[in-house]
Amino acid sequence: MKGSNAPARPKIPRRALDGVLLLDKPLGLSSNDALIRAKRLYLAKKAGHTGTLDPLATGLLPLCFGEATKFSQDLLEADKTYEATMRLGIRTTTGDAEGEALESRDVTCDEAAVLASLAKFRGEITQVPPMYSALKRDGKPLYEYARAGQTVEREGRQVTIHALELIACALPDVTFRVLCSKGTYVRTLAEDIGEALGCGAHLVALRRTGVGALTLEHAVTLDVLSDAAEAERDTWLQPVDALLSTFPAVRLDADATRRFLHGQRLKLSEVSVEPLEDGRVRVYAEADARLLGVAKAGEGVLAPERLVVTATAN
Repeated sequence: MKGSNAPARPKIPRRALDGVLLLDKPLGLSSNDALIRAKRLYLAKKAGHTGTLDPLATGLLPLCFGEATKFSQDLLEADKTYEATMRLGIRTTTGDAEGEALESRDVTCDEAAVLASLAKFRGEITQVPPMYSALKRDGKPLYEYARAGQTVEREGRQVTIHALELIACALPDVTFRVLCSKGTYVRTLAEDIGEALGCGAHLVALRRTGVGALTLEHAVTLDVLSDAAEAERDTWLQPVDALLSTFPAVRLDADATRRFLHGQRLKLSEVSVEPLEDGRVRVYAEADARLLGVAKAGEGVLAPERLVVTATAN
């Protein structure tokens, strides 16, 4: 109220927190809302997620705090694992249960036909991105066109289905597990399988169980975090290098550590006792095992890419 003499509400101090939270996102909550809640619980200064998970979906949503946000792009590029349930016989406007029914068809296939259809979608396939997606056309997300009743032309994109397994077949519902490359739309996969079976389909449940090497095994829910004390919450944080576990490790002596943290390129023959293939590596200080950052190994040199600020150079 204007002219009020009420004291200003004191600002809650934020913590400089570094680490990765493996969150088990609940149904109906957007990835951004989940991030905001977790950031508030941890009183973290800086936080970000590693790619969105639809409100309809549950499961693994890795959240990055502090220095870990520098490496979130690596998980955007990673393969993902999902468990999904599709309902045969009904197509919807969105490809999932949130949309309106477009068409109903009889389901005449059996489990053998479902298994045969799944086999056709393993390996490299072409997907046409759905209209209800965040992909942009002329600076505007596709879902905005869709909500306005417009359909725009979309080019097919190559994605890879590394594994596609049947979990349960209780027709008209089919539950499957899929390990897929980045950019794969499981909604579209369900729709395409339904078309291959001649009856159409839409997604009714989706749970992400893996992102790269990260799994739900060490994930926690927002409810558990809300009920926990601050010290207990911190035990759920994974170290920053949890995002980098698939990269080979290089350990540097004191002199190489200092030069690396000053952004200098190092000769691989000086810093690694084992031959390294060209590619990205995680780099540690040999003395205290702290993470220094990520580098690219190639052409005989180790070139710093991203450094961890908390690993100070002397």
